[in-house]
Amino acid sequence: MKPGIHPESRRVVFRDRAANATFLARSTANSSRQIEWEDGNTYPLIEVEISSASHPFYTGTSRVVDTAGRVELFERRYGRSASAGR
Repeated sequence: MKPGIHPESRRVVFRDRAANATFLARSTANSSRQIEWEDGNTYPLIEVEISSASHPFYTGTSRVVDTAGRVELFERRYGRSASAGR
């Protein structure tokens, strides 16, 4: 790697606001807020709206979308397609 062109990577604590979960990870992001971690060290704190702790894909709480109603609405608006006779 070329020296002097890459941002500094450091340990940062990410706090998920939705799930109230915290993660310690390496990042180039910086913050003026600080938090004391479980190991006794102080790290920059970055708050995020969503992470793997609260995202529906990772938690398994995905919502079911009513696709049948959408198909019926489409057919009423535009009629059945030519491939409907298959």
